[in-house]
Amino acid sequence: MKRPHNKVAAIVGGGVIGGGWAARFLLNGWDVTVFDPDPDAERKLAAVLDNARRSLPQLSDVAAPDEGTLTFSDSIASAVQHAGWIQESVPERLDIKHATFHDIQQHCRAEAVIGSSTSGFKPSELQEGASHPEQIMVAHPFNPVYLLPLVELVAGSVKEHERVAAAQTILTGIGMKPLVVRQEIDAHIADRFLEAVWREALWLVKDGVATTEEIDDAIRYGFGLRWAQMGLFETYRIAGGEAGMAHFIEQFGPCLQWPWTKLMDVPELTDELVNTIASQSDEQSGAYTIRELERIRDDNLVGMMRALKERNWGAGRLLREHDERLREQPTSNG
Repeated sequence: MKRPHNKVAAIVGGGVIGGGWAARFLLNGWDVTVFDPDPDAERKLAAVLDNARRSLPQLSDVAAPDEGTLTFSDSIASAVQHAGWIQESVPERLDIKHATFHDIQQHCRAEAVIGSSTSGFKPSELQEGASHPEQIMVAHPFNPVYLLPLVELVAGSVKEHERVAAAQTILTGIGMKPLVVRQEIDAHIADRFLEAVWREALWLVKDGVATTEEIDDAIRYGFGLRWAQMGLFETYRIAGGEAGMAHFIEQFGPCLQWPWTKLMDVPELTDELVNTIASQSDEQSGAYTIRELERIRDDNLVGMMRALKERNWGAGRLLREHDERLREQPTSNG
């Protein structure tokens, strides 16, 4: 059955992120066309799809839509011509992205949304030289895209509210949480937090304070569990006790003046530091293949998200809402 344009997605760049996007759309009933010049693209995407088919259905308590049809295209032109959503996931080089957008806009439909998976570039940078800049926006997801719902949606200096609203509707329809970023900023929102934690972690390893495993333990046995279900500010609100957030800031605000972190400085990634991190990481996780680690990660995410679903909280509330939308959709059996 040929689907309407609003149920056809084109994925340009089929690596880990592009493959995750393809899986997210396919398993939510969209037809997907992929363009990637890598001769191993089909094999790599098949591995991502295997993981997605194994894990994503576990999050839902209703029948999944009929899986869409996956097609590999030999050109951007044929990949994008019928698509209602086009997702660019090519390497993080502005010249490559500009060339890709040029090719896409020569052949895509005028009403198609063009989303970029970029983690660092602002939409105004992506839109430079574009024939229809308002068509291009940041749609930055998180790995694994087929499980993690957050996608940062940034329209940039060229804003068309109807197009942004249409993008929100599409992303919500495939079970994602579109977070519309109100103004463009380098690295958007979430990656700015990750960058801060990453910088401090590099210093802790370089200075011999902690190993990669000890740093990961500090996260996964402590604040990472709190962040997974309440985030940052709600967690600290509780820490303020009955007096709430104002008391927390009053109590812990002064420590911001203390030289605890090195967030404004970056350690040089010398060969010695890279080798130290790599060897510690091998010792920590080398007993598992990357495929095994992916499946352990997916199983853990499914378990935590289902626990949140039982309590109708955080990402679990989103899963419930998506189940309700799926219940309302007609199926091939009913």
